[in-house]
Amino acid sequence: MLLEREDVNPDQVDTKHGRTPLLWAAKNGHEGIVKMLLERDNVNPNQADTEYGRTPLSLAAKSGHEGVVKTLLEREDVNPNQADTEYGQTPLLWAARNGHDRVVKMLLEREDVNPNQADTNYGQTPLLRAAKSRHEGIVKMFLERDNVNPNQADTEYGRTPLSWATRNGHARAIKMFLERDDVNPNQVDTQDGSTPLSWAAERGHEGVVKILLEREDVNPNHADTEYGRTPLSWAARNGHEGVVKMLLERGDINPNQGDTKYGRTPLLWAAERGYEEVVRILLGREDVNPNQLDTEYGSVLLWAAKYGNEQIAKILLQRDDVDPNTAATPYSRTPLSMAAESGHSRIVEMLLEQEDINPNTADTWYGRTPLAFAAWRGHDGVVKILLEREDVNPNTADVWYGRTPLSLAAGEGHEGMVMMLLERSDVRTATLDNQHQTPLSLALSKGHHGVAKILRERGHANSDAADSHGRSNLLPARSRD
Repeated sequence: MLLEREDVNPDQVDTKHGRTPLLWAAKNGHEGIVKMLLERDNVNPNQADTEYGRTPLSLAAKSGHEGVVKTLLEREDVNPNQADTEYGQTPLLWAARNGHDRVVKMLLEREDVNPNQADTNYGQTPLLRAAKSRHEGIVKMFLERDNVNPNQADTEYGRTPLSWATRNGHARAIKMFLERDDVNPNQVDTQDGSTPLSWAAERGHEGVVKILLEREDVNPNHADTEYGRTPLSWAARNGHEGVVKMLLERGDINPNQGDTKYGRTPLLWAAERGYEEVVRILLGREDVNPNQLDTEYGSVLLWAAKYGNEQIAKILLQRDDVDPNTAATPYSRTPLSMAAESGHSRIVEMLLEQEDINPNTADTWYGRTPLAFAAWRGHDGVVKILLEREDVNPNTADVWYGRTPLSLAAGEGHEGMVMMLLERSDVRTATLDNQHQTPLSLALSKGHHGVAKILRERGHANSDAADSHGRSNLLPARSRD
């Protein structure tokens, strides 16, 4: 009735959203009202709201109102490519993003619809949005068209539709992409230089990795630009056993390629993260180097020793080609040194069982032996194991403070440790450190009266020795400056 009056303005907008009656009707899917409004000659079918800059077609497509979309598209003066002002998204992009298959089909039937028009915010095309959101039917519709660019990347990450599909594990969509001759399976993201295979391997999408590796033109050794990691490196780092196996089946795979950030190989990553089965799989290859060092700590054995992974250490030490004395960078820490400081008794035992092990190797920073590190940290079990070896020198002083294992234990107040060390007849008890402190004077200066008592009672301390300030060991700790 209102539309029958000539003085009624059909394009008048509300003050809150800036929407006309046609916009409201299209948004809410009122097909009959849309038809009535469009019968008026003075209705503008392309008038956008002032809130988001969306047209009636945009609002209807976004909400999947098929009848309204159909009605609007029957008008020749409707612009199907008009983007909103909020995200710069077209009606087609909204429909593809929200999974409205039939709306997408109707829009693509229009010859004047641009299927590659990306939004202005992230540079995402309708195909990319559909691939990212797992709308496989819509992906299929786009890929069946000759005028769709399947390699058009977004502007936010530089990712292609294929990249998004692999990242999210959409195996069926990936098959559709790879059926096209013009899809580049190695196209890298501009943000971090990852390929589709790299994304799939990192996230453990075995089915996707299998599909990609069936292509001979897929490069399995491409490293990303952010960390310099290959697909194999990512899979090993994240413990994806199935993906690691598939990648190693490729004859052109390089299993020793280290990343550029830490110089860490796939084997090193698996060891550092404690993935025993991945370590076994990688060591099953004859061309995998178990002694290759990274730039942070060192070898695979060093990582196992540092973190106490007994099974990985055992696997490695059963091999003839693993060097148990390999020193870490940058301070030349050996696996035994790492295990001793961290208190990993069983790994210490395994390492000491090796014929070629050197139990007295000191690092180049503190100049401490494995025994010194264990004594300093208070690892009684490790110290006990080391002291049972006749070739372990209990008196080696570090270069940093000039302190022996006994001095270090006394300075930290480790009473049980001090008692254990004093059981060795060859332990020197009055050795002066770089500050001319004996184990006893050091214990007193730090208030460790229990340790001082043990040293005095055992009769192993030189009671007459004085420190660098000329103060006697007989003075109580509280009287010292």
